[in-house]
Amino acid sequence: MNDQTPTREQRTAALEGMGCKRKRVEDIRFTQGKGNYVDDLKLPGMLHGDFVRSPHAHARVKSINDKEALKVPGVLAVITAETLKTVNLAWMPTLAGDVQMVLADGKVLFQNQEVAFVVATDRYAADDGVNKVVVEYEPLPVIIDPFKSMAPDAPVLREDLAGKTTGAHGPRKHHNHIFEWTVGDKELTDAAFKKAEVTIKELISYQRVHPSPLETCQCVCSFDKIRGELTIWGTFQAPHVIRTVVSLIAKLPEQKIHVISPDIGGGFGNKVGAYPGYICAAVASIVTGKPVKWVEDRIENLTATSFARDYHMTTEIAATKEGKVTGLRVHVLADHGAFDACADPSKWPAGFFNIVTGSYDFPTAHLAVDGIYSNKAPGGVAYRCSFRVTEAAYCIERAMDILAQKLGMDPAELRLKNFIKPEQFPYHSALGWEYDSGDYATAMKKAMESTKYAELRNEQAAKRAAFKRGETREIMGIGVSFFTEIVGAGPSKNCDILGIAMFDSCEIRMHPTGAGIARVGSKSQGQGHETTWAQIIATEIGIPADNIMVEEGNTDTAPYGLGTYGSRSTPVAGAAIAMAARKIKAKAQMIAAYKLEVHEDDLEWDIDGFRVKGLPEKFMSMKDLCWAAYNSVPPGMEPGLEAVSYYDPPNMTYPFGAYICVMDIDVDTGVYKVRRFHALDDCGTRINPMIIEGQVHGGLTEAFAIAMGQEIRYDAEGNVVTGSFMDFFMPTAVETPHWETDFTVTPSPHHPIGAKGVGESPNVGGVPAFSNAVNDAFSFLGSTHIQMPHDYWRNWKAAKELGAVA
Repeated sequence: MNDQTPTREQRTAALEGMGCKRKRVEDIRFTQGKGNYVDDLKLPGMLHGDFVRSPHAHARVKSINDKEALKVPGVLAVITAETLKTVNLAWMPTLAGDVQMVLADGKVLFQNQEVAFVVATDRYAADDGVNKVVVEYEPLPVIIDPFKSMAPDAPVLREDLAGKTTGAHGPRKHHNHIFEWTVGDKELTDAAFKKAEVTIKELISYQRVHPSPLETCQCVCSFDKIRGELTIWGTFQAPHVIRTVVSLIAKLPEQKIHVISPDIGGGFGNKVGAYPGYICAAVASIVTGKPVKWVEDRIENLTATSFARDYHMTTEIAATKEGKVTGLRVHVLADHGAFDACADPSKWPAGFFNIVTGSYDFPTAHLAVDGIYSNKAPGGVAYRCSFRVTEAAYCIERAMDILAQKLGMDPAELRLKNFIKPEQFPYHSALGWEYDSGDYATAMKKAMESTKYAELRNEQAAKRAAFKRGETREIMGIGVSFFTEIVGAGPSKNCDILGIAMFDSCEIRMHPTGAGIARVGSKSQGQGHETTWAQIIATEIGIPADNIMVEEGNTDTAPYGLGTYGSRSTPVAGAAIAMAARKIKAKAQMIAAYKLEVHEDDLEWDIDGFRVKGLPEKFMSMKDLCWAAYNSVPPGMEPGLEAVSYYDPPNMTYPFGAYICVMDIDVDTGVYKVRRFHALDDCGTRINPMIIEGQVHGGLTEAFAIAMGQEIRYDAEGNVVTGSFMDFFMPTAVETPHWETDFTVTPSPHHPIGAKGVGESPNVGGVPAFSNAVNDAFSFLGSTHIQMPHDYWRNWKAAKELGAVA
């Protein structure tokens, strides 16, 4: 054997395929400031748009006077709802089956709602014009507290729905009611509670928060009057969906609409839906014949674009005295704001909240969700989670800790007693899901061993004794969280958006020289798709990842896809990529058989090419097969080497994890210190361990922000009091704890490469781990449940109410 012949290990390493810690190729441009973002786009003659926004949360719009605004140098037009009515664009459909004002039509329903759109030659002139528009308002009663939204005397918020007793998701039982959604066996669950030896009941609220990506929402619209074509560059997590929505709203033929998502500075669900800025910029471009740019500022982003959470969950668990759970009952009051603009699959008005049984073997469960309107901004997006899964995980994980406290059991032991066992998979939950695979006890025990959990509990007991003796003013909490997430939306049998099945897609085209391009229906906002998608292809077809270019975000070139959110990229788009690559490989095998003069069945795959079984010297590399595909294919075969795959998953995937947080809290100041945070994740097959670790670090940082301070808070008049980063907690490297990460691997049995997804998991599991740590710290003082967020002031307040502070 030639000493220069690469070994199998060297050939595998040269591919930089799955399992390799390949460096992110995107970072070459990002670290040099060469990213291409929407606001970098400058077109000849480009105009700028800015909004007049309402200072009121609920008010009648009596008049809009734009005379002085139109006198401002550079101001060209002021667009109002009356303008939009002339082209039937005053209202737009939401992804949840509701309708939403583009600009205030007769009244405003939340503070900073869009009232008028000023178009000018530059952004400064547009801002000056905004300040000159005079709007006369008649203030109306405000609803901020969701528990008052369906009171008999509650003001009517949505006058456009007057007389409508049914909505997109069934009957409405009040003028501020949107839907009631139920799942599970109520009769069987009620019976379980009647027979229960132990029960708990607690209102567990998940406060309204905001994804707050680094880059705000923005777009540039350019209408070509000659060709009748509209091009939109925007911060879109789902560009094809935006194209379809614009076509439906504007009545433009879809082939005449070109949507391009360049580099995106974070999304986290905030950039899935359509906003008034997109519609107004498009209308302004059509009217003026010039490109129009709209870029929101940070206050606009926090106060007017899609929020997350605002779920108020009355949770009950039935159990035996030994701690075996026998039933779960949950009622949710879901505050959707002024319009139902959730970005959930159409058939799931509460998203996948029915994953609320978590990782536990509940024999029976019942869930009811009531969605309501309020005078807050609309939204309800999946902020780094899969469609209300974070709310569900927080709900069940807090409830399990409350049950453990009532039973006098260790929280980890209670979980181990109730886990779904490996032999029960595929597991059918009491609320309708089919979990694909899991080994929960192994993951939990590994996390406990890594953190020396028993020693931590002993230390905690000693510290509590010292606190009671007056020797310390610090209390120690240990937060345990074990989550199962449901991701990979989704199977066409139960998932669609606007009637479009939630498949995803990939087109791979191999060039004669052995390089190739993959165009994918997903859209990265920082997940590293250009790196990991090439790794999947490298492993599948034996072409080095460096020789594969990945392209996303252009609806003219990428096959139709449903975009990136809810950890669906790897479970759905990643599967489409693998399946397209296998089509490439299958054709290459036929070419190899022809060139090597054997039957296809006589060939075997060997890392980066095909070898004749029993004759290892007869080998043809994939690179050589790419060349052959363009000059010497078998008779009757079309030349070329390319494939398209639209992947409709047979099921969701179910990543899981075990998180343990150790925290110390000074009762006199409320100041906390996260001493340790250990996160063990199981996302099935691991494509790039380095990127996984980065995703976990990012998700945990967001979980930390949510649990320990973030809240979009309103006063009684509906004013947003946390509308900037001066008030809305955004942790820096100074506040962010150190993360310890670990993993187990339980592949998904139905996914082509066994992957499950991981981008959302740390947020799903992290929030309850932090909250459980705080609640565990205060539990020995007599507390059962303290609502999030757990900032310094609320910690001090809890300590004072529990008598720990004079």
